[in-house]
Amino acid sequence: MNCLSCQQDLPPTARFCSSCGTPCATASAAAPAAVTAAGPAAAAPPPTDERKPVTVLFCDLVGSTALSGVLDPETLRTVTLRYFEAMSAEIVARGGTPEKFIGDAVMAVFGVPVVRDDDARRALAAALGMRRALARLNEELAATLGIELAIRIGVNTGQVVAGSDRTARQALVSGETVNIAARLEQNAGRGEILIGPGTLLAAGPTVSAEPTGPLRLKGKRDSVEAHRLLALGADDPELLRRFDVPFVGRDAERRALDAALERTVREGTAGLLRVTGEAGIGKTRLVREWLAGRSASGGLAYGAGRCRS
Repeated sequence: MNCLSCQQDLPPTARFCSSCGTPCATASAAAPAAVTAAGPAAAAPPPTDERKPVTVLFCDLVGSTALSGVLDPETLRTVTLRYFEAMSAEIVARGGTPEKFIGDAVMAVFGVPVVRDDDARRALAAALGMRRALARLNEELAATLGIELAIRIGVNTGQVVAGSDRTARQALVSGETVNIAARLEQNAGRGEILIGPGTLLAAGPTVSAEPTGPLRLKGKRDSVEAHRLLALGADDPELLRRFDVPFVGRDAERRALDAALERTVREGTAGLLRVTGEAGIGKTRLVREWLAGRSASGGLAYGAGRCRS
């Protein structure tokens, strides 16, 4: 179990975080279940847990405590809500799920409930978008209140345990990937976006980033090779995957594609063929190699399009 505020590892029986004092989520779980006069309430479906590859993003305000000495409580709440709305909009626009709001921090997950091939890139695009959105918000805040907000962001990619909590109506993720994302955010400077090695690898070669050197993160025995995100290049799917290794196998799938094309040509009608499967099993590579082979043999011209989500 992890603290909802600082992500400190805690024993299952803990009622308060030993690091920051925040009440644990299980503190209210000891209350007995209510029973109506008609009998016990229908049991809710048990949460389902599964391992998933996701990208986790943490964003936090820098120096937010000082704002309470400048703004009255109502104005501070309005500013905070505007900040949360602006950050959440950038996350949702790129397919992410804002999972938690912890103090002034936002935790978002890319890959829950739906895993996509480009979740890591989506998270990085969201991080850059959040920084731009804050700059726009700051123009308004500077003109009306004379203040300026600053954020720092950490992004990490890896395996998590994702569970669906039907009572809370949200997906819950936990694991070392989440902890490292939180620690990266805490080590980022004002306005910086620090990304873990898994994110850098998964996001592809068009990511522009500079190494920060090994970081010693709280609670981690080994150092983490983090990078500072600078920019994100064009998201051409052909650039996001390596195709310089030999393509072997998939003979049955190739024959199915050949048969579908030949049937369409023979009958002179339109056809639709879907290539489906889990993320990362080689759907893009299969279609690319098949199209290249058919084009090389002559007689086939094709156009390609791509859906953003």
